[in-house]
Amino acid sequence: MVAERIRGAGPRNMPAAPLMHGTGLLNAISNTMIGGSITTIVGRHFSPEEFLDTVQQHGINSTSIVGDAFAKPILRALDAEPDRWDISTLRVIVSSGVMWSQETKDGLLRHNPRLIMVDTLGSSEAIGMASNTTTNNSRASTAKFRLGPTTRVVTDRGRDVEPGSGELGRVAIRGRTPIGYYKDEAKSAQTFVMIDGDRYSIPGDYATVEADGSVTLVGRGSQCINTGGEKVYPEEVEECLKLHPTVADAAVVGMPDEKWGEAITALVEPHPGTPIDPAELIAHVKAHLAAYKAPKRVIEIPTLGRAANGKLDYKHLRADALS
Repeated sequence: MVAERIRGAGPRNMPAAPLMHGTGLLNAISNTMIGGSITTIVGRHFSPEEFLDTVQQHGINSTSIVGDAFAKPILRALDAEPDRWDISTLRVIVSSGVMWSQETKDGLLRHNPRLIMVDTLGSSEAIGMASNTTTNNSRASTAKFRLGPTTRVVTDRGRDVEPGSGELGRVAIRGRTPIGYYKDEAKSAQTFVMIDGDRYSIPGDYATVEADGSVTLVGRGSQCINTGGEKVYPEEVEECLKLHPTVADAAVVGMPDEKWGEAITALVEPHPGTPIDPAELIAHVKAHLAAYKAPKRVIEIPTLGRAANGKLDYKHLRADALS
């Protein structure tokens, strides 16, 4: 079947995400299966300038990234020097693992209107749960996805969330799921669950189901902050903060607090040479989200120290905030 699909040289793919990350590795493997070639970035740390140089030099057709952690630096480089790079050969960008905002996608389309951007919801335990596709003729809101054929959103009791109800549930996928976590039976039992006679992988991504059947991702339950009895998911507040022009990156953690139980605390990485105004950022969040989701405190730090795969170390960031 694969041989029948290969009728000439396949697409030229370049993983921007490291190959130790499923987003980069699986995308690269799928390209080799259709006769494509793989170009890798030489640098040990992601550089948007090196990425764009390589796209232009080798005529790259597709790439894989980890959400805004990669897309925003690429967009900033393009905006700063719009005539430096020709990225017209780049047609497809695939992402997974970190929120990829609609504003960033719209910015990339300004530099290449032919782009097809595929945002996927998944993890090592649950590949291909849901996806959305953005083109110049089709838009999908931030964190909104279409479920795959073997995916459902269920309550903690295993009941399907009713579309349009506003109820929160966990995204679950059946099929070829892992056997379990190595030497961690308790975590395996919590993640890999039998529902209606089928084994599902439920890694902990919470979402609501809209009336049209699409899902809106809220965040990972393990990072949920309980503030004054209200549950707040860090990703939602982080994405709001990053819409402010002074913010390059942001992380949100819960700090112990006598009044609130946990106080929402934002660690903010500013754009170089740009001062941060904590009161302005708190007001910015309140203007876009419910007031209880706004940070009680904003801490400016030089860098959030994202890993090579674009992920945040919330345990380390929480310790930084406490100190």
